[in-house]
Amino acid sequence: MAENKRDYYEVLGVSKSATDDELKKAYRKLAKQNHPDLNPGDKEAEARFKEINEAYEVLSDKDKRAKYDQFGFAGVDPNFGAGAGGGFGGFDMGDIFGSFFGGSGFGGFGGFGGGGQSRTGPAKGRNVRSALTLTLEEAAFGCEKEVTIQHIETCDACKGSGCAEGTTAEVCPECHGSGSVRMQQRTVFGTMSTTTVCPNCRGEGKIIHQPCKACGGSGGLRKSKKVPVKIPAGIDNGQAISVRGQGDMGHNGGPAGDLIVGINVKPHAQLRREGTSIYLDQTVSFFQAALGAEIEIPSLDGKVKCKVEAGTQPGTTLRLRGKGVPVLNGRGRGDQFVTVKVAVPRNLSESQKEALRHYAEAMGELAPTGTEGGGEEKSFFHKKKKK
Repeated sequence: MAENKRDYYEVLGVSKSATDDELKKAYRKLAKQNHPDLNPGDKEAEARFKEINEAYEVLSDKDKRAKYDQFGFAGVDPNFGAGAGGGFGGFDMGDIFGSFFGGSGFGGFGGFGGGGQSRTGPAKGRNVRSALTLTLEEAAFGCEKEVTIQHIETCDACKGSGCAEGTTAEVCPECHGSGSVRMQQRTVFGTMSTTTVCPNCRGEGKIIHQPCKACGGSGGLRKSKKVPVKIPAGIDNGQAISVRGQGDMGHNGGPAGDLIVGINVKPHAQLRREGTSIYLDQTVSFFQAALGAEIEIPSLDGKVKCKVEAGTQPGTTLRLRGKGVPVLNGRGRGDQFVTVKVAVPRNLSESQKEALRHYAEAMGELAPTGTEGGGEEKSFFHKKKKK
């Protein structure tokens, strides 16, 4: 919907007085940076590319630009509700809604009433998004990382005013700084009154006659910077971290937006995570499973000791308490579960095979060598003791 769109001038990073050449130059630069062919699989770049094309399509057309400058999105979007802020018999419905919701007529509802919201009040800046890829251990125990982002910072030259040094903005004589104007029209139903964005100042409430050369009058500059990000212990794949105040600069003294960092966790070569639990499939020898052993296994804490009891069967799951993932924003850790797999020996030598035959005879699994009609073989893992 239109209320979720960014201002087209902001999208292209140009001032409202930008020439056709300046628009074209800004468009080509941004379109190249965000073109899907140069950013395969990047959905955010694809969305920005569409947004850039939409903004340039409107601003490069003189008629569309004039309508956009006067009426905002309502002037160029046929789906955007223009003229919904009318009243009857001299009543301004915009005033009624404004008294309840603090808006300028229906303009407080994203542009109803023919022109969108004025932008004279403080507004929070846009959020900026980034992503981090972590190892399983980094996600489990937390760490500190650094991300490089592109965001809009307050222009140092004009301190965000948009005015050239030594100059100030003029309060708009049309709207007297409110950013909106009231229009009345007589109809067969009576006098209809609507409140719309001031066409003279485009809702800013002020007019900059001498824009800052550094930022072109926008008050902000797009810059690259590195932001430290503290990763909490226990964070999982697909979750996100918010770093306050690291997004784009605010408007008219409003706070800066936030940095939203999405988390991707790389698969581990041996360990598997589910919530706060860690799972491992561990292979042991037949000898270790039969007689018992203490083995070393991988865990989030590195190599740890694990006791395999004598007679452990394939598929048995062992539990290591407190060796799982720490609880996110809580206390304690989950457990690690080890599923035992028994390796069946291969490529045995003749002497090894003979030894196994003697073992099987001792367990009653084979008839003694040379006995007529030999006995039925049974699995090593379902043995009967010799009586």
